[in-house]
Amino acid sequence: MDETLSTTDIWEPHAPAAGALRPLYAEGLDLRVSGAATARAVGDGLVEVTADGDGDVRIEWRVPCVDATAFWTPEPRGTGWLPAAWSAPRRTGLAGGAPIAALVGTGDVAICAFAAERPDVLAGAGVVEETGEFRFWAQAAGRLTVRIDTSRRHYARCLAGLAAWWRTGREADIPDIPEAARRPAYSTWYAMHQDVSPKAVETQAALGKELGMDVVIVDDGWMTADRTRGYGHCGDWEPVSLPDTAAHVRRVHDLGVQYMLWFALPFIGKDSAAFERIGRSALADAGHMGAIVADPRYPEVREFLTGRLARAVEEWGMDGLKVDFVDWFARTDVPPVGPEADTESVDEGVELLLAGLRRRIAAVKPEAMIEHRQPYVSPGLWPYVTMIRATDCPLSPQENRQRTIDVRLAAGPVPVHADMLMWHPAEPPEQIACHLINVLFAVPQVSVDLAAQSPGQREALAFWLGVVREHIGTLQLGDLRPARPDLGYPMVTATGGGTVAVARYAALPVDVSGDDWHTLLVANADADPDVRLTGGGGTAAATVQDARGRIVRQGVVELGRDGVVPVPRGGLLTLRRP
Repeated sequence: MDETLSTTDIWEPHAPAAGALRPLYAEGLDLRVSGAATARAVGDGLVEVTADGDGDVRIEWRVPCVDATAFWTPEPRGTGWLPAAWSAPRRTGLAGGAPIAALVGTGDVAICAFAAERPDVLAGAGVVEETGEFRFWAQAAGRLTVRIDTSRRHYARCLAGLAAWWRTGREADIPDIPEAARRPAYSTWYAMHQDVSPKAVETQAALGKELGMDVVIVDDGWMTADRTRGYGHCGDWEPVSLPDTAAHVRRVHDLGVQYMLWFALPFIGKDSAAFERIGRSALADAGHMGAIVADPRYPEVREFLTGRLARAVEEWGMDGLKVDFVDWFARTDVPPVGPEADTESVDEGVELLLAGLRRRIAAVKPEAMIEHRQPYVSPGLWPYVTMIRATDCPLSPQENRQRTIDVRLAAGPVPVHADMLMWHPAEPPEQIACHLINVLFAVPQVSVDLAAQSPGQREALAFWLGVVREHIGTLQLGDLRPARPDLGYPMVTATGGGTVAVARYAALPVDVSGDDWHTLLVANADADPDVRLTGGGGTAAATVQDARGRIVRQGVVELGRDGVVPVPRGGLLTLRRP
């Protein structure tokens, strides 16, 4: 690479200047850096670079864009095409995004993957039209450390390694994940929207428990009698639609179901009493939402919000909180703070708020759960969260699949939940099964009227929730290998504990080679029933079940013959060998 190359050699209309860049070489990787910088090899094909300066510092590098197929990030609709180098950069922070990305090539290798150690980074990536290279850069104020992986391992393995790096030295700060955070859940949102009541919640919780759902999440509507889906009443958080709340929660607990409650954390509605108290401390005006975004840089705001949310656990006996809209704190156009503020940084205010909330509820219930939602997936939030949900994509199975996989690849120790599954009343059991197979490697949340489901619909739901529960160790904690991010992950594999689980979303062959499995599951979400098995040797006992869990075929399969096993859409093939 020409060592005279600088950031001015390509058109870059969106990126701010970072001063003159100078060359830096490390283990075959050509870099351009500003400020005082060092680079060191920390593994095979793995380089760590640190830059220091009084202002913004930048670390930049390029790789040949050869056999490239996709650019991956953990953000909604973040994976797929290759952006141009002049595209607008991504700004990540504690309240939005994660500083990690990968250029993926043929064979699902990572041509280059990188992550930044700090959450607040401006990062650019894209094809350099003049040279056919792919350029990465990351920029931040003061001190910046990045890890760059050019080992050409499977991209999922590279991303898992970067997520493990984030976790190093922070293990004591990250809470143990409660078992319930990995169990299927029922959510009221799509099924009820704001029409919640104790009777409705208890009815669905009871039916959900019978089908395999151990948690109920009550969403918007519990704190207002208004049903117009605005946010003007947020902030007071009085249980208007859930009278005698503690007794109601006890009745749900008596069913063997844990209870979580939704809060739109940043919003103070203009029709609320809270607006009169803290509405003057506004980070932004969300006029179209009927609310303001509270400014977490003020201790009074944090104390008020923490107290309002914590009483759900402290007074009403809830098992956790669904903390929504944290990404609304992620703003660049923030007003100057007044003398009552104790920090000028919004990210620091957000962290103080979330840390205080976590302490309060954990003091009462150490295994309390907290749900966050894409796009606030920063590793800086790991100490304050026990689950991350894919952002809303109602009735979109492929989108749910892609979003849950994207988040899982960088979520480290935190369970990833699917967006709530919903369907039309006439949906056949086969398609309900496909909804569940599309989120097989996440924790399913379901949001339909369970009392209105047909026997076939209930059977499909119970069968696949049972599969999820039985194989949590493999599906959620195993070694994840999603194939072809450029095609939206048409096949995903997880391995762990002597079990291999494969979800097939297109008419692709399934590799059954390897000596490390005793049980191999193939979930078929494609219309083509002919599942071709490749590789391996010997024999395995085969059981084929349809979308409702009914056995349709049993026998012995000879592996290594590229044989075909018919598996109906929404069905499951189970292979077992000694």
